[in-house]
Amino acid sequence: MTWNQAPVTGPRVATPRGLRANRRMSVFRSLPLGTPIPGSLHSVSCSLPTMADVIGYEERDARVLEAMRAGYPRFAVHPLVQELTRLLAEDLAKPGEQAWPVLNARAAAALVAQLGADRARATAHGGIAVVLHAAEPELATRAKLWLQHTGGLLSSRGAEDALARLGRRAVVGELLFAGDARAAIEGALLPLFGGATARDLFLAGSGMGAMHAAFRAISRVQGARGRTAWVQLGWLYLDTIALLKKFTPEPARDHLVQHDVTDLAALEKLFAEHGSRIAGVVTEAPTNPLLQTGDLAAIKALTHRHGARVIVDPAIASPFNVDVLPHADIAAFSLTKYSSHEGDVMAGAAVINPAGPDADALRAVLGDELDPPYARDLARLAAEIQTAPDVVRRINATTPLVASFLERHPRVERVWWSQQRTTRDNYARIARSPEAVGAVVSFTLRGALAGFYDRLTLPKGPSFGMATTLICPYVYLAHYDLLPHRGGGTALRDAGLPPELLRLSVGTEPAGDIVAALDAALE
Repeated sequence: MTWNQAPVTGPRVATPRGLRANRRMSVFRSLPLGTPIPGSLHSVSCSLPTMADVIGYEERDARVLEAMRAGYPRFAVHPLVQELTRLLAEDLAKPGEQAWPVLNARAAAALVAQLGADRARATAHGGIAVVLHAAEPELATRAKLWLQHTGGLLSSRGAEDALARLGRRAVVGELLFAGDARAAIEGALLPLFGGATARDLFLAGSGMGAMHAAFRAISRVQGARGRTAWVQLGWLYLDTIALLKKFTPEPARDHLVQHDVTDLAALEKLFAEHGSRIAGVVTEAPTNPLLQTGDLAAIKALTHRHGARVIVDPAIASPFNVDVLPHADIAAFSLTKYSSHEGDVMAGAAVINPAGPDADALRAVLGDELDPPYARDLARLAAEIQTAPDVVRRINATTPLVASFLERHPRVERVWWSQQRTTRDNYARIARSPEAVGAVVSFTLRGALAGFYDRLTLPKGPSFGMATTLICPYVYLAHYDLLPHRGGGTALRDAGLPPELLRLSVGTEPAGDIVAALDAALE
């Protein structure tokens, strides 16, 4: 049986009459290159409407870069941040220096430590923390990658407010939470993490900021016990992999990889070989972008038996859909996804399991490793998170219909989603209900990717978990250097990650409209 012929493996759904048979015209219209998605000033995604545009972006083609009016903020510096950076450089930089506005003084000190105090310096201007260093390509690359991996760059709202204080622009009005934003966010999140209290919840300026802080906190606690190695369990999000590759003490020895999240025997073998050195295991539930879910209870039991700790990232389905804290020492995830369903806030959270063996020690150090969100980002997130449960419910109702259509289409080769046959039972153990399936469906095609992608009228760009449907050629955007033509085909094969995989994030639009757009492009 081929994958496209397989029966629906999630909640039993019937494809509604007319969802495909009437071949209705797509209501979506392709967005021009560089258009912000969903469309606000602070949008975290942008349109890459053709494969030539995707490749041009990765190859740093001037045609593409000059058209970009947005981008995922840890990768593409927002135009407001660029404008502020130019002004800061004019006011603060010595001849031949480059400036980076960052979230706060802690982030500035961390970046200076990475670059070297003899080559970089931290200062402040108009309430903004700034790092300056010699304008050398090698230093600039290191600074940009550090800020990408840790999420320490100043947010677009922070830049907007700074520019307003300097008289350079007015602040664009938007819906903000009028009361105590942190309390509102705690009120929305803490019920999803049974047993956790406000002292266990740490908010960060990005999901990677939360993940980096969780990684550093456990590393500090476990390092005192002589444990420095980390296990990457599954093919994880690219910057999570980068943390383990770059920021363990001896990456060649301390970054251990197991791609199969279901192979407990292989994990046991890793512990048999390296157990006394292993500080922790990092996994996602489900993984990004293959939507594979391990047996989290068994993973935690095995890991704790060997004295290691567990970080679980539930972002791909969201804590609104999955309950992972009982199986983790820290849950670390992005709030840009699902919680900020308008796709216009960078934020993250780390939640400590209060029943974990190191809970008190982790509480004592995690905050030291973390950069909180900018205040107006927090107020915007608090406004959006109030309606997140309803948005998630609507997405959950549509995703099985879209997945069912893709599984049955003769041009679709394979489909991955939370209900895929191989790991659906593991997912069911952490799902909050049978309907809690999440937004993401990944798939590959029979035939050329470019033709389908270029014809498709759905919004095309990075990110997921928005009210707006969004699709991207995931490997091209996340792992361009690993593509076969770049010499990285072996790494992708070892991970079971097809180079031409598409990651679709289902939004709140009618299922028939989403399917009509997919169907038209699959012809």
